[in-house]
Amino acid sequence: MTATGHKGIVPFYGPEEVRAALDYDGCMAVVRTAMAEFSAEGRPQPLRNIFEIDPGRFFGLMPGTLAAPHGFGAKLLSVFGDPQQPGRSAHRGVVVLFDRESGNVMCIADAGEVTEIRTAAASAVATDVLARRDAKVLAIFGCGLQATSHVRALMRVRNLEEILVWGRSADRAVRFAEQMQREVGMRIRAVEAAHEAASSADIICTVTGSPTPVLLGDWVRPGTHVNAVGSSRAGPVEIDNALVRASRYIVDSRRSALAAAAEFLLAKEAGLIDDSHIVAEIGEVLLGRIAGRTSPGEITVYKSLGHIVQDLAAVSYLHARAGAGN
Repeated sequence: MTATGHKGIVPFYGPEEVRAALDYDGCMAVVRTAMAEFSAEGRPQPLRNIFEIDPGRFFGLMPGTLAAPHGFGAKLLSVFGDPQQPGRSAHRGVVVLFDRESGNVMCIADAGEVTEIRTAAASAVATDVLARRDAKVLAIFGCGLQATSHVRALMRVRNLEEILVWGRSADRAVRFAEQMQREVGMRIRAVEAAHEAASSADIICTVTGSPTPVLLGDWVRPGTHVNAVGSSRAGPVEIDNALVRASRYIVDSRRSALAAAAEFLLAKEAGLIDDSHIVAEIGEVLLGRIAGRTSPGEITVYKSLGHIVQDLAAVSYLHARAGAGN
Protein backbone atom coordinates (compact mmCIF):
# COMPACT_ATOMS: atom_id res chain seq x y z
CA MET A 1 0.00 0.00 0.00
CA THR A 2 0.98 3.64 -0.38
CA ALA A 3 0.89 5.75 2.76
CA THR A 4 0.22 9.39 1.91
CA GLY A 5 -1.04 12.40 3.73
CA HIS A 6 0.08 11.16 7.17
CA LYS A 7 2.77 13.18 8.88
CA GLY A 8 5.79 11.09 9.82
CA ILE A 9 4.82 8.08 7.70
CA VAL A 10 7.17 7.27 4.83
CA PRO A 11 5.30 6.41 1.62
CA PHE A 12 5.84 2.84 0.43
CA TYR A 13 5.08 1.90 -3.18
CA GLY A 14 4.39 -1.78 -3.62
CA PRO A 15 4.39 -3.62 -6.96
CA GLU A 16 0.94 -2.43 -7.98
CA GLU A 17 1.70 1.21 -7.16
CA VAL A 18 4.99 1.05 -9.06
CA ARG A 19 3.29 -0.39 -12.13
CA ALA A 20 0.60 2.29 -11.96
CA ALA A 21 2.95 5.28 -11.56
CA LEU A 22 6.12 4.24 -13.43
CA ASP A 23 5.10 4.42 -17.10
CA TYR A 24 7.66 3.45 -19.73
CA ASP A 25 7.80 6.76 -21.57
CA GLY A 26 8.28 8.72 -18.38
CA CYS A 27 10.84 6.27 -17.03
CA MET A 28 12.80 6.43 -20.29
CA ALA A 29 12.89 10.22 -20.09
CA VAL A 30 14.23 10.33 -16.53
CA VAL A 31 16.72 7.51 -17.14
CA ARG A 32 18.03 9.39 -20.17
CA THR A 33 18.54 12.52 -18.06
CA ALA A 34 20.06 10.60 -15.15
CA MET A 35 22.64 8.82 -17.31
CA ALA A 36 23.63 12.05 -19.07
CA GLU A 37 24.01 13.84 -15.72
CA PHE A 38 25.94 10.90 -14.29
CA SER A 39 28.53 11.09 -17.07
CA ALA A 40 28.58 14.89 -17.10
CA GLU A 41 29.22 15.09 -13.37
CA GLY A 42 32.00 12.52 -13.49
CA ARG A 43 31.66 11.89 -9.77
CA PRO A 44 32.76 8.38 -8.70
CA GLN A 45 29.84 6.36 -7.36
CA PRO A 46 30.25 3.36 -5.05
CA LEU A 47 30.41 0.01 -6.81
CA ARG A 48 27.56 -2.36 -6.04
CA ASN A 49 28.29 -4.89 -3.33
CA ILE A 50 27.03 -8.38 -4.10
CA PHE A 51 27.76 -11.44 -2.02
CA GLU A 52 26.50 -15.00 -2.06
CA ILE A 53 24.24 -16.07 0.79
CA ASP A 54 23.93 -19.67 -0.39
CA PRO A 55 24.75 -21.27 -3.76
CA GLY A 56 22.82 -19.30 -6.40
CA ARG A 57 21.35 -16.91 -3.81
CA PHE A 58 22.73 -13.39 -3.65
CA PHE A 59 22.28 -10.21 -1.63
CA GLY A 60 23.13 -6.87 -3.20
CA LEU A 61 23.57 -3.31 -2.01
CA MET A 62 23.69 -0.42 -4.50
CA PRO A 63 24.21 3.03 -2.91
CA GLY A 64 24.56 6.27 -4.82
CA THR A 65 23.37 9.76 -5.53
CA LEU A 66 21.68 11.65 -8.31
CA ALA A 67 23.25 14.87 -9.55
CA ALA A 68 22.53 17.90 -7.35
CA PRO A 69 20.00 19.08 -6.35
CA HIS A 70 18.30 15.69 -6.59
CA GLY A 71 18.25 12.99 -3.94
CA PHE A 72 20.37 10.02 -2.94
CA GLY A 73 19.69 6.53 -1.69
CA ALA A 74 20.25 2.83 -2.16
CA LYS A 75 18.76 -0.36 -3.50
CA LEU A 76 18.84 -3.45 -1.29
CA LEU A 77 17.76 -6.68 -2.85
CA SER A 78 18.04 -10.42 -2.94
CA VAL A 79 18.45 -12.31 -6.20
CA PHE A 80 17.06 -15.80 -5.70
CA GLY A 81 16.15 -18.09 -8.55
CA ASP A 82 12.63 -19.44 -8.08
CA PRO A 83 11.76 -21.96 -10.81
CA GLN A 84 8.57 -22.93 -8.97
CA GLN A 85 7.18 -19.44 -9.56
CA PRO A 86 8.10 -18.53 -13.17
CA GLY A 87 6.07 -15.31 -13.17
CA ARG A 88 7.80 -13.92 -10.11
CA SER A 89 10.78 -11.60 -10.25
CA ALA A 90 14.12 -12.97 -9.06
CA HIS A 91 14.86 -9.47 -7.71
CA ARG A 92 13.21 -8.81 -4.35
CA GLY A 93 13.88 -5.85 -2.13
CA VAL A 94 13.46 -2.11 -1.88
CA VAL A 95 14.79 1.18 -3.24
CA VAL A 96 15.08 3.89 -0.58
CA LEU A 97 15.12 7.52 -1.75
CA PHE A 98 16.42 10.30 0.55
CA ASP A 99 15.95 14.05 0.28
CA ARG A 100 19.23 15.82 -0.45
CA GLU A 101 18.36 18.95 1.51
CA SER A 102 16.98 17.48 4.74
CA GLY A 103 18.42 13.98 4.73
CA ASN A 104 14.95 12.56 5.36
CA VAL A 105 13.67 9.41 3.71
CA MET A 106 11.30 10.53 0.96
CA CYS A 107 9.88 7.15 0.01
CA ILE A 108 10.51 3.43 -0.36
CA ALA A 109 9.59 1.41 -3.46
CA ASP A 110 9.48 -2.23 -4.45
CA ALA A 111 12.83 -3.00 -6.09
CA GLY A 112 11.62 -5.84 -8.29
CA GLU A 113 9.10 -3.76 -10.21
CA VAL A 114 11.40 -0.73 -10.41
CA THR A 115 14.26 -2.89 -11.72
CA GLU A 116 12.04 -4.56 -14.30
CA ILE A 117 10.85 -1.27 -15.81
CA ARG A 118 13.98 0.89 -15.48
CA THR A 119 16.24 -1.81 -16.99
CA ALA A 120 14.12 -1.99 -20.12
CA ALA A 121 13.88 1.80 -20.19
CA ALA A 122 17.69 2.03 -20.12
CA SER A 123 17.96 -0.45 -23.00
CA ALA A 124 15.42 1.58 -24.97
CA VAL A 125 17.38 4.79 -24.38
CA ALA A 126 20.57 3.08 -25.58
CA THR A 127 18.81 1.56 -28.56
CA ASP A 128 17.41 4.94 -29.56
CA VAL A 129 20.90 6.43 -29.94
CA LEU A 130 22.81 3.33 -31.10
CA ALA A 131 20.55 1.28 -33.39
CA ARG A 132 20.10 2.13 -37.06
CA ARG A 133 17.11 4.37 -37.69
CA ASP A 134 15.72 1.82 -40.16
CA ALA A 135 15.89 -1.12 -37.73
CA LYS A 136 12.72 -3.20 -38.16
CA VAL A 137 13.29 -6.60 -36.54
CA LEU A 138 13.89 -7.14 -32.83
CA ALA A 139 15.12 -10.44 -31.38
CA ILE A 140 14.62 -11.19 -27.71
CA PHE A 141 16.74 -13.90 -26.13
CA GLY A 142 14.82 -14.93 -23.01
CA CYS A 143 11.21 -15.40 -21.94
CA GLY A 144 11.08 -13.94 -18.43
CA LEU A 145 9.91 -10.66 -16.95
CA GLN A 146 12.74 -8.68 -18.55
CA ALA A 147 11.76 -10.06 -21.94
CA THR A 148 8.26 -8.70 -21.38
CA SER A 149 9.45 -5.26 -20.29
CA HIS A 150 11.95 -5.05 -23.16
CA VAL A 151 9.25 -5.71 -25.75
CA ARG A 152 7.14 -2.95 -24.20
CA ALA A 153 10.03 -0.48 -24.10
CA LEU A 154 11.85 -1.19 -27.38
CA MET A 155 8.74 -0.82 -29.53
CA ARG A 156 8.64 2.81 -28.36
CA VAL A 157 11.94 3.78 -30.00
CA ARG A 158 11.77 2.03 -33.38
CA ASN A 159 9.02 1.29 -35.90
CA LEU A 160 9.29 -2.47 -35.54
CA GLU A 161 7.68 -4.84 -38.01
CA GLU A 162 8.46 -8.14 -36.28
CA ILE A 163 9.75 -9.46 -32.97
CA LEU A 164 11.49 -12.84 -32.75
CA VAL A 165 11.74 -14.74 -29.47
CA TRP A 166 14.22 -17.45 -28.55
CA GLY A 167 14.35 -19.20 -25.22
CA ARG A 168 16.14 -22.13 -23.71
CA SER A 169 12.67 -23.64 -23.31
CA ALA A 170 10.96 -23.79 -26.70
CA ASP A 171 7.54 -24.23 -25.09
CA ARG A 172 8.00 -21.13 -22.92
CA ALA A 173 9.13 -19.16 -25.96
CA VAL A 174 5.95 -20.10 -27.85
CA ARG A 175 3.73 -19.17 -24.91
CA PHE A 176 5.58 -15.89 -24.42
CA ALA A 177 5.30 -14.96 -28.11
CA GLU A 178 1.57 -15.68 -28.15
CA GLN A 179 0.93 -13.71 -24.96
CA MET A 180 2.95 -10.67 -26.06
CA GLN A 181 1.41 -10.67 -29.54
CA ARG A 182 -2.02 -10.43 -27.94
CA GLU A 183 -0.84 -7.61 -25.70
CA VAL A 184 0.97 -5.38 -28.20
CA GLY A 185 -0.80 -6.28 -31.44
CA MET A 186 2.43 -6.82 -33.34
CA ARG A 187 3.77 -9.88 -35.12
CA ILE A 188 5.77 -11.86 -32.56
CA ARG A 189 6.93 -15.39 -33.20
CA ALA A 190 9.08 -17.93 -31.42
CA VAL A 191 12.04 -19.49 -33.22
CA GLU A 192 13.67 -22.76 -32.23
CA ALA A 193 17.25 -21.89 -33.22
CA ALA A 194 19.10 -19.01 -31.58
CA HIS A 195 21.15 -18.38 -34.72
CA GLU A 196 17.96 -17.95 -36.73
CA ALA A 197 16.77 -15.18 -34.43
CA ALA A 198 20.15 -13.46 -34.38
CA SER A 199 20.80 -13.59 -38.11
CA SER A 200 17.39 -12.06 -38.91
CA ALA A 201 17.52 -9.22 -36.39
CA ASP A 202 18.48 -5.55 -36.51
CA ILE A 203 18.28 -5.25 -32.71
CA ILE A 204 18.99 -8.03 -30.21
CA CYS A 205 18.33 -8.03 -26.47
CA THR A 206 19.80 -10.82 -24.35
CA VAL A 207 17.82 -11.03 -21.11
CA THR A 208 18.55 -14.57 -19.94
CA GLY A 209 20.00 -16.06 -16.79
CA SER A 210 22.40 -18.21 -18.78
CA PRO A 211 25.90 -18.71 -17.33
CA THR A 212 27.35 -19.35 -20.81
CA PRO A 213 26.95 -17.51 -24.14
CA VAL A 214 23.58 -17.73 -25.87
CA LEU A 215 24.57 -15.26 -28.61
CA LEU A 216 27.63 -15.77 -30.80
CA GLY A 217 29.39 -13.15 -32.89
CA ASP A 218 29.27 -15.34 -36.01
CA TRP A 219 25.46 -15.09 -35.99
CA VAL A 220 25.19 -11.31 -35.80
CA ARG A 221 24.74 -9.32 -39.01
CA PRO A 222 26.70 -6.13 -39.74
CA GLY A 223 24.77 -3.10 -38.55
CA THR A 224 23.07 -4.88 -35.64
CA HIS A 225 22.68 -3.30 -32.22
CA VAL A 226 22.87 -5.59 -29.16
CA ASN A 227 21.71 -4.89 -25.62
CA ALA A 228 23.51 -7.35 -23.31
CA VAL A 229 21.41 -7.23 -20.16
CA GLY A 230 21.07 -10.59 -18.41
CA SER A 231 24.44 -10.79 -16.65
CA SER A 232 24.86 -8.09 -14.01
CA ARG A 233 27.97 -9.43 -12.26
CA ALA A 234 31.33 -10.97 -13.03
CA GLY A 235 30.78 -14.63 -13.86
CA PRO A 236 27.78 -15.41 -16.13
CA VAL A 237 28.21 -14.44 -19.79
CA GLU A 238 25.50 -14.14 -22.45
CA ILE A 239 27.58 -13.10 -25.49
CA ASP A 240 30.84 -14.61 -26.68
CA ASN A 241 34.32 -13.12 -27.01
CA ALA A 242 33.99 -12.76 -30.77
CA LEU A 243 30.98 -10.47 -30.47
CA VAL A 244 32.60 -8.35 -27.76
CA ARG A 245 35.73 -7.96 -29.85
CA ALA A 246 33.86 -7.13 -33.08
CA SER A 247 31.63 -4.51 -31.50
CA ARG A 248 31.69 -0.83 -30.70
CA TYR A 249 31.30 -1.42 -26.98
CA ILE A 250 29.38 1.08 -24.84
CA VAL A 251 28.50 0.78 -21.16
CA ASP A 252 26.36 2.46 -18.52
CA SER A 253 29.38 3.04 -16.24
CA ARG A 254 33.05 2.52 -17.10
CA ARG A 255 34.00 1.89 -13.50
CA SER A 256 31.25 -0.66 -13.05
CA ALA A 257 32.05 -2.40 -16.35
CA LEU A 258 35.74 -2.72 -15.52
CA ALA A 259 34.76 -4.42 -12.27
CA ALA A 260 31.77 -6.54 -13.23
CA ALA A 261 30.95 -6.72 -16.97
CA ALA A 262 31.45 -10.47 -17.31
CA GLU A 263 31.63 -10.67 -21.11
CA PHE A 264 34.11 -7.78 -21.29
CA LEU A 265 36.28 -9.26 -18.53
CA LEU A 266 36.38 -12.68 -20.21
CA ALA A 267 37.45 -11.23 -23.57
CA LYS A 268 40.06 -9.12 -21.79
CA GLU A 269 41.37 -12.15 -19.91
CA ALA A 270 41.71 -13.93 -23.27
CA GLY A 271 43.93 -11.08 -24.50
CA LEU A 272 41.48 -10.05 -27.24
CA ILE A 273 40.79 -6.53 -25.94
CA ASP A 274 42.00 -4.06 -23.34
CA ASP A 275 40.30 -1.38 -21.27
CA SER A 276 40.27 1.02 -24.23
CA HIS A 277 37.71 -1.23 -25.92
CA ILE A 278 35.08 0.58 -23.84
CA VAL A 279 34.59 3.53 -26.16
CA ALA A 280 32.00 5.43 -24.11
CA GLU A 281 29.45 5.52 -21.37
CA ILE A 282 25.94 5.85 -22.71
CA GLY A 283 25.73 9.22 -20.94
CA GLU A 284 28.66 10.48 -23.02
CA VAL A 285 26.81 9.46 -26.17
CA LEU A 286 23.64 11.19 -24.96
CA LEU A 287 25.65 14.35 -24.26
CA GLY A 288 27.18 14.28 -27.75
CA ARG A 289 30.71 13.99 -26.36
CA ILE A 290 31.43 10.65 -28.05
CA ALA A 291 29.77 9.21 -31.14
CA GLY A 292 27.57 6.18 -30.71
CA ARG A 293 27.13 4.41 -34.03
CA THR A 294 29.72 5.62 -36.55
CA SER A 295 28.61 3.68 -39.64
CA PRO A 296 25.56 1.73 -40.88
CA GLY A 297 27.51 -1.55 -40.92
CA GLU A 298 28.94 -1.26 -37.42
CA ILE A 299 27.90 -3.70 -34.69
CA THR A 300 27.16 -1.83 -31.46
CA VAL A 301 26.86 -3.40 -28.02
CA TYR A 302 25.38 -1.71 -24.98
CA LYS A 303 26.42 -3.54 -21.83
CA SER A 304 23.75 -2.94 -19.20
CA LEU A 305 24.85 -3.68 -15.66
CA GLY A 306 22.23 -1.35 -14.25
CA HIS A 307 23.14 1.66 -12.15
CA ILE A 308 21.71 3.11 -8.97
CA VAL A 309 21.05 6.49 -10.62
CA GLN A 310 18.52 4.72 -12.85
CA ASP A 311 16.70 3.34 -9.81
CA LEU A 312 16.76 6.64 -7.93
CA ALA A 313 15.58 8.63 -10.94
CA ALA A 314 12.75 6.16 -11.54
CA VAL A 315 11.62 6.22 -7.90
CA SER A 316 11.84 10.03 -7.71
CA TYR A 317 9.65 10.22 -10.82
CA LEU A 318 7.05 7.75 -9.58
CA HIS A 319 6.97 9.46 -6.16
CA ALA A 320 6.26 12.82 -7.75
CA ARG A 321 3.72 11.30 -10.14
CA ALA A 322 1.87 9.51 -7.39
CA GLY A 323 1.54 12.79 -5.53
CA ALA A 324 2.93 11.37 -2.28
CA GLY A 325 3.27 13.67 0.69
CA ASN A 326 0.42 15.98 -0.33
